[in-house]
Amino acid sequence: MLDLGIDVLFRGNNFLRLLQGLWVTIRVSLLAIAISMVLGVIFGMIMTMKNPVIRVICRVYLEFVRIMPQLVLLFLVYFGVTKAFQVHISGEMSAVLVFTLWGTAEMGDLVRGALVSIPYHQYESGMALGLTRLQIFRFIIIPQTLRRLIPLAINLATRMIKTTSLIVLIGVVEVVKVGQQIIEANRFTVPDAALWIYAVVFFLYFIVCYPISLVARKLEKIWQD
Repeated sequence: MLDLGIDVLFRGNNFLRLLQGLWVTIRVSLLAIAISMVLGVIFGMIMTMKNPVIRVICRVYLEFVRIMPQLVLLFLVYFGVTKAFQVHISGEMSAVLVFTLWGTAEMGDLVRGALVSIPYHQYESGMALGLTRLQIFRFIIIPQTLRRLIPLAINLATRMIKTTSLIVLIGVVEVVKVGQQIIEANRFTVPDAALWIYAVVFFLYFIVCYPISLVARKLEKIWQD
């Protein structure tokens, strides 16, 4: 039987190392997602303000983060900031910082879009009923905003998890990096190991991201009915 190299997964602690690398990916992702969701809500509310100076500053930040590739931001923070300011920032911390900046901008725009999509007559109706501004937000605006926002926010979280594969380029030993190390260590004895290693890496990303995508689609379907 032709040996395609699948046995390399079960040599020593290779599979365990892949799982440990996956945990690094999840840890960086979850920390960045948690921070950016909170900051993104605040940023989105700020973006709806009428002050032209604030709106310009928010727009510049949003466009800068959107235009600049995440890989360039990673290099800028990990290599540029450390050299320019003589500070030590670990690869994981650099990744969390960059993905937080990116997630905050994207989440903020989602929040802004959800807020401005609420017709103004909803506010007027609440005031006509004698509700205070806090009650209007609590009982009318926020429930409708969440229905629009949560599926989009979950999709953003999935994108952030997948994009963390870039942090391998700044030396973070996450699941892709571990896979590369295993392939390099066995490149002479098992030349076809890459097929199975990267297949397992794909599967690990899949089992993390697919359930999240299912939740987003389920919520979107429920709230559209």
